[in-house]
Amino acid sequence: MSDTVQPMWLAGERTLSGQTLDVHNKFTGDRIAVVARASANDVRAAIAAAERAFEQTRDMPAFTRQAILQQLVRHIEERREELCRTVCLDAGKPIKDARGEVTRTIDTFRVAAEEATRLRGEYDPLDISPRAEGCESITRRFPIGPCGFITPFNFPLNLAAHKVAPAIAVGCPFVLKPASATPLSALLLGEILSETEWPRAAFSVLPCASRDIEPLVTDDRIRKLSFTGSPAVGWALKAKAGRKKVTLELGGTAPCIVDRDADLDRAAERITFGAFYQSGQSCISVQRVLIQADVYDDLRDRLVAGAEALKAGDPMDEYTFIGPLITLDDARRVEEWVNAAVKAGARVLCGGRRDGAIHAPTLLENTPRDQNVSCAEVFGPVATLEPFLNFKEAIRVANDTEFGLQAGVFTNNLDHAWYAFRQLDYAGVVLNDVPAFRVDSMPYGGIKQSGFGREGIRFAMHDMTELKLLVLNNIGRI
Repeated sequence: MSDTVQPMWLAGERTLSGQTLDVHNKFTGDRIAVVARASANDVRAAIAAAERAFEQTRDMPAFTRQAILQQLVRHIEERREELCRTVCLDAGKPIKDARGEVTRTIDTFRVAAEEATRLRGEYDPLDISPRAEGCESITRRFPIGPCGFITPFNFPLNLAAHKVAPAIAVGCPFVLKPASATPLSALLLGEILSETEWPRAAFSVLPCASRDIEPLVTDDRIRKLSFTGSPAVGWALKAKAGRKKVTLELGGTAPCIVDRDADLDRAAERITFGAFYQSGQSCISVQRVLIQADVYDDLRDRLVAGAEALKAGDPMDEYTFIGPLITLDDARRVEEWVNAAVKAGARVLCGGRRDGAIHAPTLLENTPRDQNVSCAEVFGPVATLEPFLNFKEAIRVANDTEFGLQAGVFTNNLDHAWYAFRQLDYAGVVLNDVPAFRVDSMPYGGIKQSGFGREGIRFAMHDMTELKLLVLNNIGRI
């Protein structure tokens, strides 16, 4: 690798600083890049630039914002393979999964371009009583102002896009802080953005230490904060955020319920994917599988066979499905949690081993529910299996958690499907698929400890705007 420091993007300009951050290959541990690291003063400078840029972006017509987003789509498509390799190296994500993330990023910006011209208002009559005779009103959404974005390591490109794309669509400048472990994808996105007509001062991409990001959270010039990451960090940031709007997309212990009449072939295939995709490093990764007792043994055997067939190794290998966890310490933590569950009575059906930063895909049964692998977010390739006798019991067990992001239900019973939709205490219920299912246009977020607010382009756009009312009194009379 080169020792040349890769600059950050401060107010749309390539900028070096007196501090640097090393980026490592998650598989080999080798250093692959050195990037400029922003200071708290750099963050303040970015906020000031965003505030100035808002005078321009707030009045930018919809067709211009749409054109900028379309430019991004074209540039990302032109640099697709470069982005795929960057995501793979940045996050240790298997190359096939990295290609999937880049494809989703294109979808995210494409949908934002479509929605940029659809930010509609409403007309309302006000003549509900004699005193309001002749009164009417219209409402319209206006951009809220500069936004602060903090993104995680697991989807370093697309989760940045999920904040950047709606901000551009409505006309909000922004300051983006990518995860320190995976800054390369966001920095490359900043480079691509600099080649569009989006005003330079209206964006910054600043790798920095957690202690230096404080102004993004506390400065009142930032009108909205959007954070994706761990619950402990997210709720602490919200407590400091003051009057600004906050969206938190946090963690989960996503359950998947398999009814007795489910298609077991499909359930086995999708649960294997949902539990171990990206080595389980997803907040909607399948973590708890509740299986109707009549089909428990059959599905358990299918799931074990599926997990044991997954290839682990170098993320750049086209056949690798299981890559490294983001750090060696995370792999060790997952190993410790599995060992603790076994000591408490859990049985390892497959996996349970660690090789460096790679943890084998692991299925457990007879796991006490108070074990971390069951009640806390593992964020690793581990899932527990548990039989149930009746569907209401399964719903109760699935709800027995402080989290509430998404849940999956495999059933062909329409009554059970509707019961699950009504009774599961989750922000999203996915029928006949895993909770890890996400389309980038749908509303996505959590309740309880999993956060609040919604992403998904149209829904994020609403959160980045303020609704303004115009009352028309005695208008149109001649």
